[in-house]
Amino acid sequence: MATTKPAPRRGNGRKRATAPTAPAATPEELIRYYRDMLLIRRFEEKAGQLYGMGLIGGFCHLYIGQEAVVVGTQAASQPQDTVITSYRDHGQMLAFGMDPKGVMAELTGRRGGYSKGKGGSMHMFSAENGFYGGHGIVAAQVPIGTGLAFAHKYKGDGGVCYAYFGDGAANQGQVYESFNMAALWHLPVVYIIENNKYGMGTSIERHAATTEMARRGEAYDIPGDQVNGMNVVEVRDAVARAAEHCRTGKGPYILEMKTYRYRGHSMSDPAKYRTKEEVSKVRAESDPIDLVRAMIAEGPHLDEAGLKEIDKEVKAIVTQAAAYAQESPEPDPSELFTDVLIGEG
Repeated sequence: MATTKPAPRRGNGRKRATAPTAPAATPEELIRYYRDMLLIRRFEEKAGQLYGMGLIGGFCHLYIGQEAVVVGTQAASQPQDTVITSYRDHGQMLAFGMDPKGVMAELTGRRGGYSKGKGGSMHMFSAENGFYGGHGIVAAQVPIGTGLAFAHKYKGDGGVCYAYFGDGAANQGQVYESFNMAALWHLPVVYIIENNKYGMGTSIERHAATTEMARRGEAYDIPGDQVNGMNVVEVRDAVARAAEHCRTGKGPYILEMKTYRYRGHSMSDPAKYRTKEEVSKVRAESDPIDLVRAMIAEGPHLDEAGLKEIDKEVKAIVTQAAAYAQESPEPDPSELFTDVLIGEG
């Protein structure tokens, strides 16, 4: 099995990110990626504000900094594909093109949410859109995603399941049981390991004996690549290659997305295990939105005024979503008994 070397670090000490040479994306694609990533970031910033105001209960895990992973993956996916992820799930739903109002209403536990206000931040679902959660138990989604891939193969629909999990979850036993079954049965699943360097508050160097997550499938003959998860075009292209591997019956694939989260593990995490300088350095050199903005600026298709107009439109969408979430009624108490499977006997 061949693995690629880690992607080189972006940046050269300047305060602004610089665009990669000759991005393999059209101007229209870059603008769409920019808008989609910006929507996720502005949405998550607003969610953080609502959480601070006490309007979001329970846990809340923000996706700020990791936007290129989901947007790049969705850009390479096909309609029959499925997605499953962890509790850091708001970004996936927005990348799907799902209504921000429904996502924000779910965060605030309102009837207009995608799970009717019963799932909250960590347990969002939309099976009709091929999105199967949102799972609060660390790595619990990995065997379920493997099962979704089995369903794709059984039905012969040409679909691939993208199963997201983090570097901390990569140490869980059920991950390797899933790897074994997926390889044994040649299942069409792309395991996307979002390596944001910290499993909760523990750095990968302290929680993983081997830090190259792309190699975690070697014992099962599963190929893997390391990807610059801060570059949406590189993510898209890597996912397209991995998905083609799966669609042609060659079995599972592992993609280690080298990414970074700017906020703490959850809203209750003060993130004292890393320095402000570390976060600032990543923001200055590798921010995924700044990278795409720099790519767009190299062409004649959208000027600074056009970019600002997109930002203005995105902020309006998020403001409307927040207003809708606060105005939407709470679920009726009878809703507690719906969507509950009760066995006989």
